[in-house]
This record gives sequence, C-alpha cells and structure tokens, in this order.
Amino acid sequence: MIKRLKELHENKDFFNRTLDIAAVMPVVKEIITEVKDRGDVALREYTGKFDGVKQKEIEVKPKEIEAAKRGVAENTLRCIEEASAAIRNFHYRQKSRAWVEEFGVGVFIGEKYVPFDAVGAYVPVSYFSTALMCVIPAKIAGVEEIVVCTPPGNDGNVDALTLVAADLAGATRIFKVGGAQAIAALAFGTETIPGVQKIVGPGNVYVTAAKMLIREEGVEIDFPAGPSEILIIGDETANPSFIAADMLAQAEHGEKSKAVLLTDSAKIAAEVEREIMVEAGEEQEQNWIILGDGIEECIEFANEYAPEHLEIMVSEPMEVLKRIKNAGSVFVGNYSPVAAGDYATGTNHVLPTAGYASLFSGLDVDHFMHRIAIQWLDKEGLRRIKDVVVSLSKAEGMEKHARSIEKRFSPASSD
Repeated sequence: MIKRLKELHENKDFFNRTLDIAAVMPVVKEIITEVKDRGDVALREYTGKFDGVKQKEIEVKPKEIEAAKRGVAENTLRCIEEASAAIRNFHYRQKSRAWVEEFGVGVFIGEKYVPFDAVGAYVPVSYFSTALMCVIPAKIAGVEEIVVCTPPGNDGNVDALTLVAADLAGATRIFKVGGAQAIAALAFGTETIPGVQKIVGPGNVYVTAAKMLIREEGVEIDFPAGPSEILIIGDETANPSFIAADMLAQAEHGEKSKAVLLTDSAKIAAEVEREIMVEAGEEQEQNWIILGDGIEECIEFANEYAPEHLEIMVSEPMEVLKRIKNAGSVFVGNYSPVAAGDYATGTNHVLPTAGYASLFSGLDVDHFMHRIAIQWLDKEGLRRIKDVVVSLSKAEGMEKHARSIEKRFSPASSD
C-alpha cells in the first residue's frame, strides 16, 4: 500500500480519477433526445426502466412534504435545521453586492449582480445534505424558481429526509425523477418540469455525461464531476488513527472514490496502514499511502493533484495552507475532518473533483448569479477621456466609434 512519491507518475491507476464518460455517451444522448422530444412520457418510461417504479405523479405534492416532516425524528430535524443555519451564515458572507464608484470627475463605474430566474438542483438518492448545499446558496442569490430533481425509491416516493431538507432550504418545486433523464428534463422542460438556466449538483456517470451534453445546448452547469476524493498532508505530528478514519470514510462514497495520504514520515505511513487494516480488515484499492522526501515535495504534489478535499495535519499548518493553490475545500488541523464540512461547518460540499479544482471553485452563491458592468458619465467625464477613446477607435479602424464621441462635442450638439 505504501509507495514513494517519485513512483506515482508511472502509475496510471493513481491518476485515473475520471468517470468513463465516453462509455455511456451513446445511451445518454438517446435519453436526452427522447426526453426533449417526448417529455413526461419519456420520463415515466425511463423511471420504470431504471428505477423499477411505475409513476403516476412526477411532482412531489405539499401533502407528501408534510408527511415526510411528521416521519422525521425530532433530533434529526433539529440537526438539519442547525446545519441549514450554518450553511446560510457562510453563504450570506459570500454574496456579492452591487457597487458604484467615481473614477475621476464625472465618470462612475460599477457592477450589479443579477440572479438567474430558474435553476435546477440534482440531488442523488438519499443524499439529503446535498439539497441543503445546492438550494440554500441559490436562495441567497435571489433565484425565484429553484427546482429539485431526485430519484424515487422502490416505493415510488422520495426519501423523507431529502424532502424535508429541500423544502427547508427553499426549493420551490421537487420532482421524483433521477438520472440523465432528470438533467434532460431540467434543460429542456417537459409538460410538468420547468426548464432552467443552470443545473448544479453531483451525480453518477450518467448524470455527469448528461450535464456535459446539455451544456452544449446552452444550459449552464456548475462543473464536471467525478468520484469523490480526499488527499491528506501529514507529518510526524499527525494522528494516524484520525488519518485512517478519514481515509476509510471516503470509501463510503463508492468503490471509485480515492483516499490519499501524503507524508514525509515512514512511521506515520506504517501506522496509518496498520490502522486501516485493523478497521477495514483488508486492503482497499481506494487507499493510497505515499511517502515524500519532505513536506515541500508533498505540497508541490498536492497542488498538481488538485484534490476535491485536502486535509492538512502538520506541525505548522498555516505555513502549508499559504502554499496551497489548488483544492476544492481545505480542512486544517487534526480536528477538521471532511465530514464536518460535509454537514455542519456551513461550507459547501459540492466541489470539483478529478483535478478540476485547479480550474473551478466549489459551489457558491456566485454560481447562481451573473454580473453586469455599469458605467455612467456626465459630459465633463466624457470630455476627460474623449481623446483617448477617439485615438484608440481610429487606431483600430473604428471611425464610427470615434464619431459617436466627437458628435457629442460638435457645435451642433446640445445637452
């Protein structure tokens, strides 16, 4: 299980962190076409085929939400409410606000932020916490229509905790549909499900392939997603029991998820390996323990790897944190496990995977808004920059651009 860092670049399995999108594309393309052309009829057919449910009602009714609330244990409901409060607190701090400043006399510039009219949130079956993570920032952004799609269970109903969480977060409509067919329905709309401008949320390979395809149709998504992952940087001061527990927790996301320990301590590496064997009873393909020649080397590799989750368990964690450039979300210290961020710190757990953390940020309020630049000039303000605009316009061969400025200062013009 323990390997040297310098050996990794020769190991194709280690760097294989993406889903096999190409293998499912033909099926997903067919699903998208069918839902686009046949709407709810296609949705019911695919729900029967993939979920084994013969569906009458696609939309969740208010009475179903009320029944779900009655069926949730009081303590669980309290914990969902506490988690929701933490998520709201964090995301309220993220929200961008309009601003205007005077840039020289008579020239005012600024920006305004406009929420999307309608967004869709995909919530994998029973991952009720994802409903909180997707819906709450959309609500804070000011989105009016927040549509949730989530697969039905064998009985045709949506998981009660998912209904409670989505409703508490502020979802306006909830639908019992999953998979690529749900993404297609949100993208194009059906007789029942409204079309949206952007779709967010994690999913399996079919969901991910569908999101990538509908983006080509002009519907935006959050970011590509692959199997969940964690990378831990630990030195000789780290707690091997905590590290092993966090690596094993990652395995709960599925056999393709990956947990990596990067350490410069052979002692810590051996102790973590022993802890994992004791807890799991066997080696797990998801777990990798990597020995580097020093923490600096570990940091460099972590930035190259760009993990979804990065834990830092070292004697000087802030020094390491300063050096981190690429990560979806960072957890600092021995008492900051990924599970804390998954549920209760308030940060978002919908994060880029498979190295996309070097290009994308995790889901946040800005994902649900677009920004508009503003400029407001009076005559003296325009006069101040007139020569620059006219000169540059003419240099680019844009004579009418220059004329649009000059006309405002010709003798024939009037205020």
